[in-house]
Amino acid sequence: METPLVNRRLTSEADYLAAKSFNDVRYVLWTETVMIWKLAFPVALCGLFQFLTISSTSIYAGHLGDIELSSISVYQGVISSIYFYLLYGMSTALATLCGQAFGAGQIQSTCVYVQRSWIILVVTCAILLPIYVYATPILKFLGQEKEIADLAGKYSIQVIPSMFSYAIAFPTTRFLQAQSKVKVIMCISFVVLLIQNILLYIFIHVFGWGTTGLAMTSNIIGWVYAVALVIYTIGWCKEEWTGFSWMAFRDLWTFAKLSFSSSIMTCLEQWYSTCIMLLAGKLHNPVIAVGSFSICFNVQGWHFMLLLGIGTAISVRISNTLGMSHPRAAIYSFYVTMLQSLFLGIIFMTIIFLGKEDLAIIFTNSEDIIQAVADLAYLLGIAMVINSASQVISGVAIGSGWQVMVAYINLACYYIVGLPIGIFLGFKQQLGVKGLWGGTMCGNILHILVLLLIIWKTNWTKEVEQTAHRMRIWSIN
Repeated sequence: METPLVNRRLTSEADYLAAKSFNDVRYVLWTETVMIWKLAFPVALCGLFQFLTISSTSIYAGHLGDIELSSISVYQGVISSIYFYLLYGMSTALATLCGQAFGAGQIQSTCVYVQRSWIILVVTCAILLPIYVYATPILKFLGQEKEIADLAGKYSIQVIPSMFSYAIAFPTTRFLQAQSKVKVIMCISFVVLLIQNILLYIFIHVFGWGTTGLAMTSNIIGWVYAVALVIYTIGWCKEEWTGFSWMAFRDLWTFAKLSFSSSIMTCLEQWYSTCIMLLAGKLHNPVIAVGSFSICFNVQGWHFMLLLGIGTAISVRISNTLGMSHPRAAIYSFYVTMLQSLFLGIIFMTIIFLGKEDLAIIFTNSEDIIQAVADLAYLLGIAMVINSASQVISGVAIGSGWQVMVAYINLACYYIVGLPIGIFLGFKQQLGVKGLWGGTMCGNILHILVLLLIIWKTNWTKEVEQTAHRMRIWSIN
């Protein structure tokens, strides 16, 4: 094994001994639970607050009308997802490097990494601008109804400024999460949520600006969030922030290739839902189909934010332990996190089954959409259990630096297996959204089984050696 990377003054933690008795298991379970949830709970609340900002937009759009709800849903599910998940996925390279570098005590490197990521993501946003400008013809080409495509295209042009805010927010968030500085992100997200709802009420109910008011609010809160994170990082992280460096402009192309390759895993996984949204727009009565699936997607998103917290926590934990040369801590952390995530998924599934008749009331007054959502509730509950396993596995992949390998698995499981089954059930068997969504879940299940087998077969001592090699390659010294 490589010589441990960790600078011992940064941590007093040691790797676990093999768990051979009940007391050993109990000790590992308690220790890892505390470590994971110290990260996961604030990140989950942060994610929930951020998702509620998206849901708030959908709620206000739904009360403007069914067309407005469907148009904003198509924007969020198609146009927004293209840049959002690309930028989010590109930032996972930063999560791997910053987490492992921080575990190894290479603090100055993490500052250079985040500055490189800012530059690369801003350039990426500029390249993606035509998608926003020509959103209407793109959506029409993809088969969306003219009225929905026109309004969604107009809205996409109005929210261009908010896209660039993510190029600053995502890398800064990854930088802070790698150091377990998650409470401040949670607080900023909560304040931003309050500001957003105040602005939405003023712009929609007082000024009557409709979807233009929704767009203006998105732009304002996006930049408030990004600027607040940067101010905290530069002004308060005195020990971790070593200042701006010209080193950020070195190796940009190599770093960009790493970021892009890392993004493929996330994009293939999340664009899967985008494909379902687009296909739902081709079903009979697309306004009801898209609206009902969008509401299920929003409800699922509330649970997903909790999973995002768990996934982020296991990602940080895995990357830090590998950087500290603690292979046994990495695999034990995965076992504990997976067990608890599945338990939470079952709880949420039960809640959905019991309250399926009332799920859509907060989003719409349309009886047709409310009933359509109730019919999808069973699939929604099952999806929550599947996502509980999937997000933990994704967190392990990010923390270990497996993004490229998992991208190939995602491509095979989701697009070669899952999507064709969904199309067959949804269109050929006339099962509509139920068949479309239920069929694509087969790809999710296959994806989980394959990655569980890989994790089970992984030699975590070799993963530590690969981490040491990665840190030598990317060290700024």
